[in-house]
Amino acid sequence: MSKNISRRSFVKRTTAATAGVGLVSSNLLSSCAKNEEKKRPNILFIFPDQYRKQSLGFLKNDPVLTPNIDKLASEGVHFTDAVSNHPLCSPFRGMLFSGKYPLSNGVQSNCHSGRTKYGNFLKPDEVCLSDVLKNEGYATGYLGKWHLDGPTPTKPGEPNIWDSYCPPGAHRHGFEFWYSYGTHNRHNHPYYWVNDAKESERTDVNEWSPEHEANVLIDYLENKDGKFRDEEKPFFMCWGINPPHTPFTEVPAKYKKRFEGMTNEDLLNRPNVQTDFPDFNRETGFGDAGVEKKLSQAKDYFACVEGVDDQIGRALDVLEKQGLKDDTIVIFCSDHGEMLGSHGLMHKNVWYKEAFQIPFIVRWPKNIQPGNDNLLLSVPDIMPTLLSYLGLKDKIPAGVEGNDYSAVFRGESFDRPEAALYFFDKPEEENEKRRGVKTHQYSYVIAYDKKNEKHIFMYDDINDPYQMTNIAGQKPEVEKELHSMLEKLLHETKDYFISYI
Repeated sequence: MSKNISRRSFVKRTTAATAGVGLVSSNLLSSCAKNEEKKRPNILFIFPDQYRKQSLGFLKNDPVLTPNIDKLASEGVHFTDAVSNHPLCSPFRGMLFSGKYPLSNGVQSNCHSGRTKYGNFLKPDEVCLSDVLKNEGYATGYLGKWHLDGPTPTKPGEPNIWDSYCPPGAHRHGFEFWYSYGTHNRHNHPYYWVNDAKESERTDVNEWSPEHEANVLIDYLENKDGKFRDEEKPFFMCWGINPPHTPFTEVPAKYKKRFEGMTNEDLLNRPNVQTDFPDFNRETGFGDAGVEKKLSQAKDYFACVEGVDDQIGRALDVLEKQGLKDDTIVIFCSDHGEMLGSHGLMHKNVWYKEAFQIPFIVRWPKNIQPGNDNLLLSVPDIMPTLLSYLGLKDKIPAGVEGNDYSAVFRGESFDRPEAALYFFDKPEEENEKRRGVKTHQYSYVIAYDKKNEKHIFMYDDINDPYQMTNIAGQKPEVEKELHSMLEKLLHETKDYFISYI
């Protein structure tokens, strides 16, 4: 019964200064590793789903107002070139927690019952970031969308089941406080499984999910009567907000009001926006169709963005009021972006900037100096970087494929990546597969369509920032170098795709 409630890549040696970083004081957590009496910082990791980088208000790209995220960025480091290597919900989460790429952790595509038989879910024996932090004395909590479990397999022809109950124990990977669900898109009427609740004990809510979850997070931070966590321990809290994921229309009217009367011409200011789905994409299967109809919801997407910012602001205000701001590392990012009509596409899964780039902000007052950094940060890098920065470098699990870039926070020279991997795969599909690399100047992708035909895409992201001209074949020396970068990355990650390039 349910109850209702209301409420490893190419690298080059460089220094932080040469990257244009506003970075850290020398008084870092490394001193904590030497002083066992010193408490490690809390960590609040916030990642709304499908929140594109262009919707960071301070960048002045999309017509959105995000004062709370803007403030967070002004007080921390904004990583301008962070990417989602496989811009899709479950693969991002798998890479984030395991520190491995999809072929190694098994989460090759979104988790649903049709893919469970292929092992497309996060395995309970995988040693994840949360497992390590719990073992090292953190109070751990997960709030919101999880989307990493495999529902009971369905037979061919039966509809796929997307949501999945995550039982207490190894499947939760060390998270103790649990207020979560697998995946659903009921933003206005969400449901959750709370802590040790059985599958039949679902909690249904009549409230916009980001607002309700902000209420829960505020309770967790205030921790009245010690009901939510042990205050003797630092906390690691992950908040997986579902909006601005579809359906965009499920957003409170108060956030829609500012966009009333605005047309797509008012809202979609990127020159690569097309209002029709290109025939080429229709034939190849690249990208999600329906742009003609879905673009009418652009203002709802931006309303979701502003609503999410509002709720994040509420939580950050309480963090400060509770005296926790200076002792808490806050990380804000997203699992992937949203095309929103660029190149005539909607949603994610593709190599274009609107889907592939993600916001990534890290704030720790008194320890991390504000600024920008152009590190080509990949998702598997987050786990080893964070653990190392916390003084837990020796606790990074064997088999982790991401790189430790914690030196970026210490102002030290280190090997910076020259390229980040782009990945797309479906475990059940023989034909559709693609790989690519992103450098600071170029994007290079080899893509096989639904007919198993090969296509090559190459863009000069500096001189063609909206990726409107495919220059594959026009700069052979550059293309050769990019191809070599891709080949090396595929060898490093033991990717079968090496035989397809």
